[in-house]
Amino acid sequence: MALEDLFKVVKDRFKEDKKPEKKEEGIEIPKNLLFKCPRCGTVVYSEEFEKNKKVCPSCNYHARINHRDRLEITVDKGSFEEFDAGMTSLNPIDFPDYEEKIAELQEKCGMKEAVVTGLCTIRGYKAVIGIMDSSFMMASMGSVVGEKITRAFEYGTKHKLPVIMFTASGGARMQEGIISLMQMAKTSGAIAKHNEAGQLYITVMTDPTTGGVTASFASLGDVIIAEPKVLIGFAGRRVIQGTIRQQLPDDFQSAEFMLENGFVDMIVERKQMRSTLSRLLKMHNYKKTETLPGKDS
Repeated sequence: MALEDLFKVVKDRFKEDKKPEKKEEGIEIPKNLLFKCPRCGTVVYSEEFEKNKKVCPSCNYHARINHRDRLEITVDKGSFEEFDAGMTSLNPIDFPDYEEKIAELQEKCGMKEAVVTGLCTIRGYKAVIGIMDSSFMMASMGSVVGEKITRAFEYGTKHKLPVIMFTASGGARMQEGIISLMQMAKTSGAIAKHNEAGQLYITVMTDPTTGGVTASFASLGDVIIAEPKVLIGFAGRRVIQGTIRQQLPDDFQSAEFMLENGFVDMIVERKQMRSTLSRLLKMHNYKKTETLPGKDS
């Protein structure tokens, strides 16, 4: 038998043995039914993952969450009053297509900029809160982000209130050039005045907190908290290794590494964050406000 004829026989036999696919009518698998942890690979039902505040039940991986989810699990129900809700970025250095990109993200993320600030209560303790949302241009710090954070601290200084900042950022926003870098000094100056007024500033670093945000307001808290295993740093790992020509530890720039080396005061799991923040406010002699309607205590 010629080699060509042999290939034909094998091909025909394969066609005969192959079983037709069965199609089940009326059965549809819901989208996003399962969540696969990017760190350990564990697969769990998305509903279970959501109930666990988006924390992997196997390896304790704390997934990134948006500002709405963060508010829901942190502040008392119905207590949040947003500051500067309509503030939006311009294009200070005429970066190509910047306005279109901002408009697209505003539609997609349901927010005007990468940070939401406002007044709230946490288990009855009044505080100014800021939450950076990495889904909006990786929560990069441009002119509006810097201005909103500065105004939040000025409000806290004026009304003698503590400020809590949840940081998550890729750093300065390149589309705004030097204007973006100026926000580092502006936010730091507002924090200094808040500190001089004797008020408390708590930073909560979430994944990732890097670049100019780490180099400015994220690292200036009186108490610096981090969620477990989050990335905290300034420059990237490869950049640092290339500069110093040394191999860095495997856990370099992790929250645990930062705690060990004194850059972070404590690591707090997401499910304990609300109670931890309220205890810190109580320890610093802030008083509870009157019970708010619908408050989740």
